[in-house]
Amino acid sequence: MNKLLIINFFKAKESWIGLLSILFAGLLSLYFGKLFIKETQANERRAVQLQKDNIQRNVKHHPKDIGLLLYYQKFGLVNQVSPLASLAIGQRDISPSIQRVNIRNLEEQKYNTKLANPVYQLIGNLDFSFVLIYFIPLIIIALCYNIISEEKEGGTWALALSQSGNIKGMIRTKLLIRYGSVLAVLALLLVVAKFYLAIPFNEKYTAFCLMAIAYVSFWFAIAWWVISLHLGSSKNALALLTVWVLLNVVAPATISGIISMTYPVPEAFETVIKSRDGYHNKWDKDKAPTIQKFVKRYPQFAQYKHPEGARFSWFWYFAMQQMGDDEAAKQSQELQQKMKHRIRLSNNLSLLFPSAHTQLVLNNLANADLQNQLNFMQALEKFHEEKRLYFYPKIFDEVASNTEKWDTHTLARYQQPIQVNWFISLLPLLVGIGICLGAARLNHRKFYHL
Repeated sequence: MNKLLIINFFKAKESWIGLLSILFAGLLSLYFGKLFIKETQANERRAVQLQKDNIQRNVKHHPKDIGLLLYYQKFGLVNQVSPLASLAIGQRDISPSIQRVNIRNLEEQKYNTKLANPVYQLIGNLDFSFVLIYFIPLIIIALCYNIISEEKEGGTWALALSQSGNIKGMIRTKLLIRYGSVLAVLALLLVVAKFYLAIPFNEKYTAFCLMAIAYVSFWFAIAWWVISLHLGSSKNALALLTVWVLLNVVAPATISGIISMTYPVPEAFETVIKSRDGYHNKWDKDKAPTIQKFVKRYPQFAQYKHPEGARFSWFWYFAMQQMGDDEAAKQSQELQQKMKHRIRLSNNLSLLFPSAHTQLVLNNLANADLQNQLNFMQALEKFHEEKRLYFYPKIFDEVASNTEKWDTHTLARYQQPIQVNWFISLLPLLVGIGICLGAARLNHRKFYHL
């Protein structure tokens, strides 16, 4: 009987169309993931050369005035891209992976990034996580919605009941054949991804694979539950598509709406405005209060003075720039706190919706989520402060630009370590699978008195 069910499944054109569709979409997503990684790496190489060329050009034009050179010169910090980002691009396509800043006020520079084609951003990227979360469940629905109903509607249900000593076992076998076939294609794609995208075999890749398998298992559990209701084919398809829309469209939109209403973030704009006002309005004011605040923040520079009666000095100018950041510090901290609250709320709400939870976990494993961007901004603040403290004494001492060892100022890199929380990652999917299988068991008992 099992052999006959396997033969019948693979004889059906619909089965091959579904499995080949997953394979084709998956391979296409791996190709786009490869392009994304290549583009990111190319941008990094260009940034390395750009910084080197800019330094050489600025030293040539400003060989003596290091203050003027550092007014223009920018230094880059790279948010290292994980190989797994080729499978789950997340927010990497809209958040800058390379941030270039000079030692002037930082808050105004944080949000400077290149403009992207809005049509391309609207369409988004066909990455593997999209295929997994949105496309594969549709194929599962197409393969499973009529496992029982096709027998009833084809007039062979009574024959199947008479010839099979365990009708529930036959239905389970038909589902397991489909489950094994989809998992085989998924495993093939993950193996191809490992070698094609040069993904190291580590804890993060293992977690990514297990999340993918658990997610596919979750959708087969949903299909098994709907099948157990013994509805007609059209009702089964409608029920499964309704679940798909609720989990993959309505739930994420609801989570996003709740987060936006609970934690609005006008501070991003206010931070930039406050930062600009913080130093622009210092030009026509007494310079002493600005310098006093600067020295209070950095007492190690107390020996430097602004020339009495002078309208300009680099000491006063960079003190004024620092005031821009200091006066916007409250808004900046509020913004960061709200972003942390948003991340925490989205993680908590997604525990109720396995599809949204899976997307967040995959993005987190790939260092492509909002938390990574927030951590990168904090690393940028530290990087900027280190550059300031290194160059301030040289500027205030009026050291010649051509005496600095500029070849040591190469592109800096930030890499976020990831610790996999296995329990939280897999819990919603395992609970969802358990609930669906339990409900299906009750339904089958009712129909077959088992």
